[in-house]
Formats: sequence, structure tokens, C-alpha cells
Amino acid sequence: MVKTIKVLAISGSLRQKSSNTALMHAIVGLARENMVFTIYNGLGDLPHFNPDLDVDDGPVSVLELRSQLNEADAVLICTPEYGNGVPGVLKNALDWLVSSGQFMNKPTAVVTASPTPMGGDKAHDSILLTLNMINARIVEEGTMMIPHINLKLNNEGVITDVLTKRGLISLLESLVRACS
Repeated sequence: MVKTIKVLAISGSLRQKSSNTALMHAIVGLARENMVFTIYNGLGDLPHFNPDLDVDDGPVSVLELRSQLNEADAVLICTPEYGNGVPGVLKNALDWLVSSGQFMNKPTAVVTASPTPMGGDKAHDSILLTLNMINARIVEEGTMMIPHINLKLNNEGVITDVLTKRGLISLLESLVRACS
């Protein structure tokens, strides 16, 4: 019997027509049948991180994020780069998880996609630093930067670049292996 792997997928963008959100959905479409994805849609609902509010009966939106992470076997994050860094809303979500332990040894894959030639390298490096600090287990071969995303994903959210598609399938396989 093949084990079901529950993956929480998070886009680091709030933009409705975000290429990273479209990419996240395209990645979900590439996954094995035994991978069940929950798309986290509460990024914009989280209050600004405040340690005084980080208590057992804290904000409902924070408790919901933590609950979804607790239920997940693994995490997939797709993020753009804003201002040479991680988008503020995604960093804020991660700040809410620093003291709670939901990411502790949780297999995690990170994809950073950008229309620029660098592929969001600064955001990529920054999010990996934060995830390592909160003890997420970044899976081997579980990170990918995609430059020129607008040339590799069409308007319907379909990955049109064969090498990008292969790389993402390999990334998902790495996530599966990490959960076995």
C-alpha cells in the first residue's frame, strides 16, 4: 500500500494573478496520486507578528496556520522576490512559527520564481536561512530557483518549459522520499 503524503502548499504572494501562485497550482498538478495537497489561503489574514499575541489562545488565523502545518507531512513553498527579499506577508507567517515548532523536522521544498534572470536568488537565500533557523528539514534536491518564469509558464498556468517541468517533478520526488 502506498502511503498518502499530506502537503501544505503556500504561495508567498497575495497577488491574484501571481505567477508563483499559478506555478504552485501547476506543481500540484505534477504530483503523484498519493500526494494530497492543501492550499494555504490565509497569508493575508495573519496579523503583524507581535510576541505579546503569541500565546496559546492567540489570533485565530495564526492557530489555523499552525493547525494546517501540524496536519501536513510536508510543505511546499513557492515565492517571488520583492525588494530583494522574501515578501513581507510570507516572512510574517514564518515569524508566527518561530516559537511554535510546527516546522521542526518537517520536510520542506522551496521554489522561488521570478521574471528576472536571477530567479529570485536573494529571496531564495533569505527564506532558506529563516526555514533553517526554525528547523524545517529542507529536503535534498528540494529547492529550485526559476528565472524568467513568465517565459516558462503560460497564461493558463501550464508549465511550458520541459527542463523546468522535469526539475519540478524531481523536486516533488525528493519531497516524497523525505516523507518515506
